[in-house]
Amino acid sequence: MNPLRLFWGWKPRKIECFRATKQSVKQLPILEKRKIQAEVLGPVFREMVEQVGSEKAASILKEAIRKAAIEEGKHFREKADASLSTMDQFVELMELWKAGGALEMEVLQQSDTRFDFNVNRCRYAEMYREMGLQEIGHLLSCNRDGSFCEGFDPKLKLVRKQTLMEGADCCTFRYTLDSENKDKNL
Repeated sequence: MNPLRLFWGWKPRKIECFRATKQSVKQLPILEKRKIQAEVLGPVFREMVEQVGSEKAASILKEAIRKAAIEEGKHFREKADASLSTMDQFVELMELWKAGGALEMEVLQQSDTRFDFNVNRCRYAEMYREMGLQEIGHLLSCNRDGSFCEGFDPKLKLVRKQTLMEGADCCTFRYTLDSENKDKNL
């Protein structure tokens, strides 16, 4: 006889498995995803600082996040609507990052080859500050933006001269798609 059954009256039960479908799973808002990641990476980063020093720990975290962002860009490109141009696919994805008021943006220009905007409020930066992770917030989120482009489409480039996370009054996002690739998808 099973000792657990004797002690606690435990009986084995059939476990119903839940199978996720596209209809049953909604995309977790990116802000929530970044918070969960930060809850794990914050303590890992602090431990790395103790073990290898702050400069090396920041370098390791930066490179790991960069690689993850490239893979994420590839994943989102595979799932993108193939009937849209590359830039339209990319602009459509911005809704995931803005979900729940995570970003307050001012679009300056949008075309087949450009997407320029400023972010005037960033709840990502606010969240990292509230979590006491302001010194690595730029690595956890801002660092991803240009790297994401590498995975999404290597001809998509980001120039950003300032961020709220680093103390500026806005983030300047200037995305450009090389003209050779402006027609449709790769």
